[in-house]
Amino acid sequence: MYDIDRACGVRCEAATPEQKGLASSYAGGVLEIEFNAYRTLQIDAHAETFVVEAAYRVLARQYHPDGVTPDEARMAAINQAYALVRTPAARAHYDRERLTPVGPGPVVVPPAPFDPWAPRDAVAATPSGSSVLDFGRYAGWSLRDLVRQDPDYLRWLARHSSGFRYRSEILQLIPEDGACDQRAKAMR
Repeated sequence: MYDIDRACGVRCEAATPEQKGLASSYAGGVLEIEFNAYRTLQIDAHAETFVVEAAYRVLARQYHPDGVTPDEARMAAINQAYALVRTPAARAHYDRERLTPVGPGPVVVPPAPFDPWAPRDAVAATPSGSSVLDFGRYAGWSLRDLVRQDPDYLRWLARHSSGFRYRSEILQLIPEDGACDQRAKAMR
């Protein structure tokens, strides 16, 4: 058995390699381990610089030898991760190195970060013609899929001001039954 804790200098009895900040994969029967600074700091790869700093400070406060739960090995891993992504220049270099393929295989490109302020169509449509929600707990869902999953939410959305632009399509998609309240029927 391969000892991940000893190989990378990170100790954690109850965590998986992914929770420790290590991505592991089997290539040709050999376990390959890659240090992931973002997992170690418990942040998204597209997080802002102030989020990186805040995550480092919280983890350092917890695992510092004078902290709440002292762990020198984990603190060393946190320091190493923070050094890799501390500044925008160092972070760009780390991201380039991380995405450079080591051997044969496709290059993995991370998805672009979501920009809530980017201009987009008022109502996006799927290939099936159903609109896609761009807000709330069902962001990215098409209305057609949402009818099967949570029709009560669509009834509420048809009455709410945030769903005004979807109202006519929602009322066409919701099956006619006695469960619709009077306000939803009055909008037809």
